[in-house]
Amino acid sequence: MFKSFSRLQWKSFFRSSSLGKSLGVKLMMGFFALYFLAMLSVLGSTLFFALEKIFPDTDPLATLSQYLGYWVLAELFLRYFMQKLPVMDIKPFLVLPIQKSSIAHYILGRSAVSFYNFLALFFFVPFGVVLLIKGYVFLNVFFWILGIIGVVLSINYINFIINKSDKALIVVGTLLLACYGFDYFQLLPIRAYAGGLFYALYENPFYAMLPLGLAVLSYFVNYSYLRKRIFLDVSLKKKTAEASSSELAWTRRFGAIAPFLQLDLKLIWRNKRTRSQVFVSLGMAFYGLVFYTMEDFGMQSGMLVFVGIFMTGVFLMNFGQFIPAWDSAYYSMMMSQNIPLRKYLESKAALISVSIGIMFLLSIPYVYFGWDSLAINFSCALYNLGVNVPVILFFGSMNKKRIDLTKSALSNMQGTSATQFLVALPLFGMPMAIYGLLSFFISFEAAIIALCLLGIIGFALRNIWLNQITKAYRKKKYVMIAGFKERNS
Repeated sequence: MFKSFSRLQWKSFFRSSSLGKSLGVKLMMGFFALYFLAMLSVLGSTLFFALEKIFPDTDPLATLSQYLGYWVLAELFLRYFMQKLPVMDIKPFLVLPIQKSSIAHYILGRSAVSFYNFLALFFFVPFGVVLLIKGYVFLNVFFWILGIIGVVLSINYINFIINKSDKALIVVGTLLLACYGFDYFQLLPIRAYAGGLFYALYENPFYAMLPLGLAVLSYFVNYSYLRKRIFLDVSLKKKTAEASSSELAWTRRFGAIAPFLQLDLKLIWRNKRTRSQVFVSLGMAFYGLVFYTMEDFGMQSGMLVFVGIFMTGVFLMNFGQFIPAWDSAYYSMMMSQNIPLRKYLESKAALISVSIGIMFLLSIPYVYFGWDSLAINFSCALYNLGVNVPVILFFGSMNKKRIDLTKSALSNMQGTSATQFLVALPLFGMPMAIYGLLSFFISFEAAIIALCLLGIIGFALRNIWLNQITKAYRKKKYVMIAGFKERNS
């Protein structure tokens, strides 16, 4: 039965009407996947020697084990957004003499060979090979790798359990931050505790059975949940809940764009995929800690501008790059009404601009690393407001792939095309090049002033670029409507 299901999925992929349109995206994603797997393999095969050099008096395996607790929590947190349960169109099978248990086992078994699981294995298996070369006991290393595989599968299936609740995400994120805080301020030796647990997988091979057992348990919890819901009439049942509405009266002060702002805010809050964008954006406020704590990046490094553009404009990129595909379900209806397209675009620009202001306020604590850090973030925020907002809106006129908000969250590739990859060049490449050249040949202050001036000029020319972008949307109006009607795009 597994072979039959796999063959049908294979045929469904190649016979899809959207295969030709999205083949370039799939090939590009495949290239990046192979690149990440290769990089993880290199990292796994060289990390032992790096740890041996940095901590000469400590077993590299014990050092690595201290950080595996953070890895588990961080992977659970990231998989909540990135990974979805592999689904198949099961309705045609429910009227056939096929055991529902076989369908459930296939869906869960297919998730075991997820790309996200291979990411971890392409790191830990080369590391295990190096351990054998260095003279570690073969049996212990073998069961250590088995234990890691059990941990990876446990993360995989536990993610499907917690993915049904936003509260679980908050709990995992809080645990991750709490553990880091306790460890950083030396309140609790979290790394020492985690190191002892994971190093025990090597010292006592019997302990490797525990994560494998947890993987089996989480598998059958998911199986029980799926098996009870594989019925035709499940999709016919409608959940009844008390209706709640929000008038969002405060948006009326924005005048003619208020109705569009209300639609966007309701859309963001009522759909998991758009709501996830908000959580991701807020979480990216901590992204600067990765770079500002490194001594390798000086104030002349363009990477600090990348960080500033990304932190203050993360919602601009996550939400803005899919404008107007978020409204694809009713875009044709909107375009058939007497609705000013200019006001529609103004509302999108206003929403993104507010998000940039909020993200800049959240980045102010980085002044702890120096006033230069605050200056970079401020100039990047201005640049995002004046330059990147019109850029992202202009590239939105090239979007013609439908997004179904009733589907999955962030890992969903609906709406993704080559446009989403091309837009990164002007968003990041241009400010990094301007900052890098001016800071190298003139001064840091000149580079900051240049980014601020570009942002101010772009904001001053707001009406001009909005008029031009509106013309681009009108020109592509019917192409976008036709694309949004294709449900398999």
